[in-house]
Amino acid sequence: GKGSGFVFSASFGIDTTGTMEKGLSTVRTTCRGKHVLVVDDHCACRATLSTMLEAMGCRTHCLLSGKKVLSCGNGGSASQAQHFSSIMLNRYEMERPSLPAITLTSDTSTLTAIANDFNYDLIFSKQIQALGQSEDILFAISTSGNSANLINAIDAAHDRGLHVIALTGKNGGETAARLKPDDVEIRIPSDSTPRIQEAQLLVIHCLCDLIDHQLTGQ
Repeated sequence: GKGSGFVFSASFGIDTTGTMEKGLSTVRTTCRGKHVLVVDDHCACRATLSTMLEAMGCRTHCLLSGKKVLSCGNGGSASQAQHFSSIMLNRYEMERPSLPAITLTSDTSTLTAIANDFNYDLIFSKQIQALGQSEDILFAISTSGNSANLINAIDAAHDRGLHVIALTGKNGGETAARLKPDDVEIRIPSDSTPRIQEAQLLVIHCLCDLIDHQLTGQ
């Protein structure tokens, strides 16, 4: 069917103050041909992300053999993209080789030039057309999944032969519909933007933790 082949759904309990009351146990179900996992604890989340990477055929060693991660998002998601990229280039909790990562959100000259000369909807896709190479990874972050510039980025990534990991919220939006069977969507099924962003940061840290352990063999 249309949309992504692998969907990972993170579920959280919310207390009356609006803070996360329990953090990420794991339940595996199948929904309309898609693999759906509900993740409630850190270890299960890391295991789920490991399964996700294997499903993509995209392992950490790819980042040590000339491949890179391009990350993007808008607003708070742009900050998340930059945070992820900085961890890849520097470190998370363990000493490991620096990993090639580029955030598409931080070069203001490029962003404003594309937005001014063409269209804001193309600020990421034009960078991908120039920088993206086959077997690279696009890490696209959105709370709604409906940002036009992110949709265009995913289309450009497919044209260039990149893998796509989409970190979304709510019902996945148009992003979910644009993904190919080998792509991966990690969805936070909440309607609250702050709760989605909090959960997405946890997922990003779980992914960074996984990469650390894969590289160090621990």
